[in-house]
Amino acid sequence: MEERSFDEYKELVDQHLMDFIPNIDNKSISLYESMKYSLTAGGKRLRPVLLLAACEFAGGNIKEAIPYACAIEYIHTYSLIHDDLPAMDNDDLRRGLPTNHKVYGDAIAILAGDGLLNCAFEAISKDMMLFYDSPEKIRKRVNAAYEIAKGAGVRGMVAGQVSDIEAENAIASKEMLEYIHLNKTGALIRAAIKAGLYLGNPTDSMINDLEKYSENLGIAYQIADDIMDVVGNPDEMGKAAGSDEKKHKNTYTSILDIDHARNRLDELTAKAVESIEKYYDNAEFFRNLVLDLAKRTK
Repeated sequence: MEERSFDEYKELVDQHLMDFIPNIDNKSISLYESMKYSLTAGGKRLRPVLLLAACEFAGGNIKEAIPYACAIEYIHTYSLIHDDLPAMDNDDLRRGLPTNHKVYGDAIAILAGDGLLNCAFEAISKDMMLFYDSPEKIRKRVNAAYEIAKGAGVRGMVAGQVSDIEAENAIASKEMLEYIHLNKTGALIRAAIKAGLYLGNPTDSMINDLEKYSENLGIAYQIADDIMDVVGNPDEMGKAAGSDEKKHKNTYTSILDIDHARNRLDELTAKAVESIEKYYDNAEFFRNLVLDLAKRTK
């Protein structure tokens, strides 16, 4: 299997990111500019990279996975635009730049998020239309689309966002916090990996193992983010340090303190690595990804 680095996958995503954003007439140019502003404002591209890596891990054709990788980044970006709005987190900065609503206003920001969500499923459904004569390829794509829709919706990311809002200004338990982030952050990570696998040729065992990996990765990713919010460099993070504490958000560092949060991160990292041990060097990308996550918080 061809080995690629995170940056190689990311470059591939960046090359194609605007491919599935339709041309918009002059009357809607502000919508297009608003969508493009947030899409091209940088970012790690973690979710589309995971989708492409999972596809190759399962023996799939990475070129066929491009529409799905871009779609999941559209969904992630829409969620960030809406998350930054005054009615949600009311953030002024995202990735070191003014948030979408600060540039285009609340109404256009909301519609840009709506537009990106629909562009995601337009890209996926258009790809499906190319394979009417191949039941096997259609089956793969339907499974991938289902995982993405489920991960983004009321049984995934949206549910986590609601729980997060309702837990504000209250003291959440560690269990409640992990439920929130298993959905708000983890659901789309899990969806990316499972969708990528389905676009390849996965075994049932592979799907189960990588699902366990993705669940541990999703929570570990959020814990690392919470730690960096306290100890990280604002210039590198693209946002002010301690922003979650100022908003009275429940985080792993506020509930567990930094040392216990790091211990929990190490536990989840070990579980993630354990779930893919039997794949040896074939899973090196996934192993290194979660190990690097823990390293950056030290």
